[in-house]
Amino acid sequence: MATTLTTSTTLATPSTLKAGTSWDDAWRRCLAVAPEAFQDDRVLNLWGGGWQADGRALPATTPVDGSPIAGPPRLDAPTAHQAVRASLDQHRAWRHVPLAERRARVAATLDALTQHRELLALLLVWEIGKPWRLAQADVDRAIDGVRWYVDGIDDMLGDRTPLPGPVSNIASWNYPMSVLVHAMLVQALAGNAVIAKAPTDGGVSCLTLACALAAREGIPVTLVSGSGGQLSQALVRAPEIGCVSFVGGRDTGASVATDVADLGKRHILEQEGLNTWGIWNFTDWSKLTATIPKLFDYGKQRCTAYPRFVVQRDAFDAFLAAYLPAVRTLRVGHPLAVAAPEDPYPELDFGPLINAAKAKELTDQVTEAIDRGAVPLYRSALDPDRFLPGQDTSAYVHPVTLLNPPPSSPLHHAEPFGPVDTIVLVDTEAELLAAMNASNGALVATLSTDDERTYERLAPQIRAFKVGHGKPRSRGDRAELFGGFGASWRGAFVGGELLIRAVTEGKAGERLPGNFPEYHLMP
Repeated sequence: MATTLTTSTTLATPSTLKAGTSWDDAWRRCLAVAPEAFQDDRVLNLWGGGWQADGRALPATTPVDGSPIAGPPRLDAPTAHQAVRASLDQHRAWRHVPLAERRARVAATLDALTQHRELLALLLVWEIGKPWRLAQADVDRAIDGVRWYVDGIDDMLGDRTPLPGPVSNIASWNYPMSVLVHAMLVQALAGNAVIAKAPTDGGVSCLTLACALAAREGIPVTLVSGSGGQLSQALVRAPEIGCVSFVGGRDTGASVATDVADLGKRHILEQEGLNTWGIWNFTDWSKLTATIPKLFDYGKQRCTAYPRFVVQRDAFDAFLAAYLPAVRTLRVGHPLAVAAPEDPYPELDFGPLINAAKAKELTDQVTEAIDRGAVPLYRSALDPDRFLPGQDTSAYVHPVTLLNPPPSSPLHHAEPFGPVDTIVLVDTEAELLAAMNASNGALVATLSTDDERTYERLAPQIRAFKVGHGKPRSRGDRAELFGGFGASWRGAFVGGELLIRAVTEGKAGERLPGNFPEYHLMP
C-alpha cells in the first residue's frame, strides 16, 4: 500500500534563543517565585519543615548546550537520617488531618502549579532536554492526573488508613512532574508524609519549585539530594519508612528489592524492560507509518518506549517501506533555538539525551554492535539548521536503526533509553514470542496482526503488563492501571485506585495486586 508523509516546512536557520527562555531568565523567575527554596546560585534541600542550605552542591550542565546550570546539593548519610526522622514526625501529624483539609491543600497546590506551569516546563527543557511541547505535557499530566484523584478520593479511600510511616520516592530523571510529583501529591492526599530524592542526572530545580509550592500549602513534603550509596540506608532501609516507591533501572532496582524484601516493607518498584512491537500477518502499513514518529517522543527516553521490532521475515520488505519514510521525518534539535526572538518554539520530536556521557555510551554500543555483525539500516545525521551556530551538541544522538544486534550486545537484550531501534526477524510464532519476551518481563508491548483471533491467542503469551493491538500502550493516566511482569516490576501495582491501595492499609491480611516474592496477583 502506498503511503504519503507530510514533512515539516524548512525553517530559517536559528541564531538565538526564544525571548525570555534562557537559563538565566528561568533562574531569575525561580528566585522571584520561591526565594525560600532558591538561594543565589544554588537550590536548597527541604526537610524538617524548612529549607536547608546544607549538602555539597555539585556542578551541573544542561544537556541542551553544555552550559552550566544548578546542580543537586548532595547530603551525607547522617543528615539524610535526620531528614527521615523529621518526616516521620510530620507523618504522625498529617495522618490525622481530616480528608477534606488534605483535599483542599492538595487542590491549592495544583492551582499554584497551574499558575507557574510555563516556568516548570522551561526548567524541564533546560534540565533534562525536553522539547517545549513534551515539557508542557509533563506538567499538565501531573496537574490533571492529581485533580482526578482529588475529585474521587472519597470512594477510593473508603475506610483505608495511612501507612505507619512516610513514603520514600526514588525516581529517574525523565518524568519529574507526571511521575514523581504526581505520585507524591497522591500519596499525601491519602494521608502520608512524602520524601523524594532528587534525581542526580537532572530535574532538581523543577522539583524544588514544585515542592516549594506544595510546602506553602502545608503538604508534608521532604526533598533531598545525594548519591544512592549515601542515602539508601536512610531512604530505603530506615525503620521510619512506611513504603518505598522506586522508578529506575534493573540493577539499582534489584538492590532496592533485596532491601525491602528483607525488611518486609511495602514497596512499588517500577523497573525497565525491553518493550517490543511484533509484526505478524500484517498489512495495514499506512497505519504503522503514521505511528512510527510518535514512538520517538523524547528520544525514547521513556519506560514505555518501544526500541525493539520483531518482524515476520516474509514481511520485512513491506515493513521497511513503511518504517524508513517515517523515521526520516524525525526532527531533532535545540529545543529553544529560533531564527528571531519572537518566533514560536521549534516543533521537535526530541532534543538531547540526558547528558553527553549517555550519548557517548549509546553511540559506542551502536558502533560495537555493528562491528560484531549488526546491520545498520538507517543512520540520521545532525541538521545544522536546528541548532545554534557553534553550540555544544555532544548530548545529541540522532536516530539509528539496526538489524539483528548480536547477542553479546546490550542492544540485544536491554532497553537503550535513546533513539536506537533494533529489528529482529522471525519465521514462526514460537520465535516471535521468544523474541518479544527476551527481557524476562516488560511494561508494555504491541502486536500488529490483521486477524483478531491471532491477537487474542498470542497476546496472553507476551509477558508485558499491557499489550496493544496495533497501537502503542503507555503508562496511562487517572483510572488506568499500571504494573509489569517478570523483572520489570516488583511490589504493588499502581494507577487508578490501585495507587491509593498501595500507599494505605486495609483490612488485616489484605493481599495487594502486584508482583511480590511470595505471590503474583493481577487486578
